[in-house]
Amino acid sequence: MKKWMVLLTVAALIFACGCAGSTKAEPTPEPTPEPDTPVAESGERVDCPLEDGTYTAEFKTDSSMFHVNEALDGKGVLTVENGRMTIHVTLASTSILNLYPGKAEDAAKEGAELLEPSEDTVDYHDGTTDVAHGFDVPVPALDTDFDLAIIGKKGVWYDHVVSVTNPEPVE
Repeated sequence: MKKWMVLLTVAALIFACGCAGSTKAEPTPEPTPEPDTPVAESGERVDCPLEDGTYTAEFKTDSSMFHVNEALDGKGVLTVENGRMTIHVTLASTSILNLYPGKAEDAAKEGAELLEPSEDTVDYHDGTTDVAHGFDVPVPALDTDFDLAIIGKKGVWYDHVVSVTNPEPVE
């Protein structure tokens, strides 16, 4: 009998304190980015750690077949404007026709906005020159892997993972 009285008293105290009410937490509202804050396609806020300007930066890929031209030591020109980053990379040849920031599956869909190539002249260390495709690739964040799909002359989309690291100001 004593046990029941103690349990009833504890239950009454809990109920009286409001502790027995719902423990469901209220959802935390998402912070609204400032109007000039860059926002990624996914809707995520992008915090650019660099001031507006031009930098050289390493462009790393997961493939020996898809890389920056060897004459450029794996680097591209990173431009930061209004907190948004874009890296211009000159590839090894003209075999890659388009790039897509994302997965190959999405790149193949009708209406996908593909990155178009420029024709870049490459000056090699031995004094020769060549023409290769260059691309302006949007960079969602530094030192972070991101998806970049490519399509070549065979007409097949391939998924790759790339990153941009070690930016140094251009003087």
